[in-house]
Amino acid sequence: MSTPFLTARWRHLLMLNYAVDPSLLEDLCPRGTVIDENEGHCFMSVVGFLFLDARVKGLALPGHQDFEELNLRFYVRREQPDEARGLDHRRGVVFVKELVPRVAIATVARLLYNENYVALPMDHSLLRAGLPTPEDAPLEAGDRLAYGFRQRGSQPEWGQVSARVAGSAAPLVAGSHPHFIAEHYWGYAVQRDGGTVEYAVDHPPWWVHPADEARVEGDLERLYGPRLAAALAGPPHSAFIAEGSEVQVMEGRRLPV
Repeated sequence: MSTPFLTARWRHLLMLNYAVDPSLLEDLCPRGTVIDENEGHCFMSVVGFLFLDARVKGLALPGHQDFEELNLRFYVRREQPDEARGLDHRRGVVFVKELVPRVAIATVARLLYNENYVALPMDHSLLRAGLPTPEDAPLEAGDRLAYGFRQRGSQPEWGQVSARVAGSAAPLVAGSHPHFIAEHYWGYAVQRDGGTVEYAVDHPPWWVHPADEARVEGDLERLYGPRLAAALAGPPHSAFIAEGSEVQVMEGRRLPV
């Protein structure tokens, strides 16, 4: 049985979702999985969030517990039962690139999972629409959330993903588009020899806020390459903000050939 490798709290997950041509991602799809679609579309998402109280094997690493993450991901399925959720398949995510502000975190993730982590200076902001409010208070309509990253030498040097909270949080509705985007409990990573590692991600179902005025800005061609940057050039198909929760990332398991 898999055991937790990492535990943390994920908070304020800003998700911008783009409908893309599946051929854009086919070469990135790990062996043993296929691209999953929703509402007749293949989706790629830019997701920014706060990683809080991170612990590896139960140990807190000084200076590496609280930080931002920004990732680009897409959605796959593996034809293997997900017994915990009563499904005949496993719905997972594949990360194209993950940004964090800590070199040690990026290095460990690359070594253990072969995930494409990159360390860049990052920041985040939460601008409240109403009266001064504690930072840990629930989001409200009109609040603005942003996650920034710095690419030295680019013009401009700072990019960001941002959006405005457009309404109150509500539980996910099974079968809905936000449910498809947010409710994935498996991760898949291509290994150096072409194999695949599968790992489980455990958390309770999230409540989500609708979001508007969502955009990604910065030197995306340098960050993701010209083809993926072009797919992110227009407005997203959808955007929302998940409140987040406690999360456990389990130890990875190599899939049989």
